[in-house]
Amino acid sequence: MKLYEFAPTRSIRARWILQELGVDFESMTVNLAAGEHRLPEFLKMNPCGKLPVLVDDDLVLTESVAIVLYLAEKYPHKGLIPTDIQQRSQVYRWLLFTATELEQPLWRIARHTMLYPQHLRLPAEVSLARQDFIDMAAVMEEHMQGCQFIVGNTVTIADFVCAYTLDWANEIQLLEGCPHLLQYMERMYARSSAPLRIAEALASING
Repeated sequence: MKLYEFAPTRSIRARWILQELGVDFESMTVNLAAGEHRLPEFLKMNPCGKLPVLVDDDLVLTESVAIVLYLAEKYPHKGLIPTDIQQRSQVYRWLLFTATELEQPLWRIARHTMLYPQHLRLPAEVSLARQDFIDMAAVMEEHMQGCQFIVGNTVTIADFVCAYTLDWANEIQLLEGCPHLLQYMERMYARSSAPLRIAEALASING
């Protein structure tokens, strides 16, 4: 397998699953800062010009959540996705909750503080997105009271996707009112399989 990645991006999710599974893979760094994601050879793999991309023989797969689902289902004996249909449906639920309700506000904040040209940034959008995240994080905060993992009594792919997203939120001080989520995130990153956290990944590319 080859994982096309760049340290601080959502490719962290895919790397984390691969490391948790103990699967051998080759890391292919695509330097976003140098514009390597816009090169024709990369755009052939992912016309969106985004990371991560997983290549497994003749399969080329984009989207971090799709990649973690694929890996969990390719190695079912590792137990990262439940065989019970009801528990599996809850994994799907929280994966989608993370991608839509938690991650999207974070993207809006990033776009209007860093990614868009200065003249297109809307400060009001940042305030709205922060509140949207806080409201939805409160839902997960309540869910995680008394829980070690998001679904059931063992770790699943929902945990890795969520822990990365919470780390992102924590970088912009959005978890101050969520002690259970902070504790959960720290437990996840204490796992032996854990990748670099976002701040560490940024530091690694900035020298």
